[in-house]
Amino acid sequence: MSQSMTGSQSSLGAARDFGYAVRAMLASRSLTYTESFSRVSMFLSVLTGAVVALALFAQVDHFHETFLMAAVLILTVVVFVGLVTIGRVISLNRENFRWVAGMNRLRHAYLEMYPDLEPYFVAGTHDDFRGIVLTMSLSDLGKSSPLTGLTEGLQTLPSMMTVIVTLVAGLLGALIAALFGASTVVAVVVAAVVFLVMNLLIGFLSQRAFFKSVRTLPARFPSPGQGA
Repeated sequence: MSQSMTGSQSSLGAARDFGYAVRAMLASRSLTYTESFSRVSMFLSVLTGAVVALALFAQVDHFHETFLMAAVLILTVVVFVGLVTIGRVISLNRENFRWVAGMNRLRHAYLEMYPDLEPYFVAGTHDDFRGIVLTMSLSDLGKSSPLTGLTEGLQTLPSMMTVIVTLVAGLLGALIAALFGASTVVAVVVAAVVFLVMNLLIGFLSQRAFFKSVRTLPARFPSPGQGA
């Protein structure tokens, strides 16, 4: 009788400790989200200030050489802040991915203690890629179509930031071309090329860094049918 009570108390204590650990990881995820939104808000404030400054310059110089020089300098700062923001948000996403893996491990341990509760869990209980994307309500890349993956990717915060930053970078390229006497058609072509090339480059580098980080994350409790 006493041994049974001791075992029950031990199980309850372990479950309570798991609950504390899950809440700590949820708090860490909340901090990553808060920093992501703060970074994006800071960039949007810089972009808004740049637009206002350019509007004032345009009223004074009427789009002459002084305005072009000021626009190049201001937009260079905007692009720099935007690229740094994208890099930090991508790093925070990788950090969030790691926290989700930790939460899945704790859920797995909880189910090992109370296996009868498995039908009531909607989040993942495995710490491999499939289990993590299940918790984050993302499509499994191995099962979803490329169009679905592209659509979901464009809805993310780094993708939105990339479109805005590369658009500003394209405008910066067009202004630099105009400073060197390029025609309107050439300036538009330069802007389009800069926009497309930077989108492809940022997308390639961010995906490579993300999957490299995923591969280095050990899966101690892989999904059924997946290797360790």
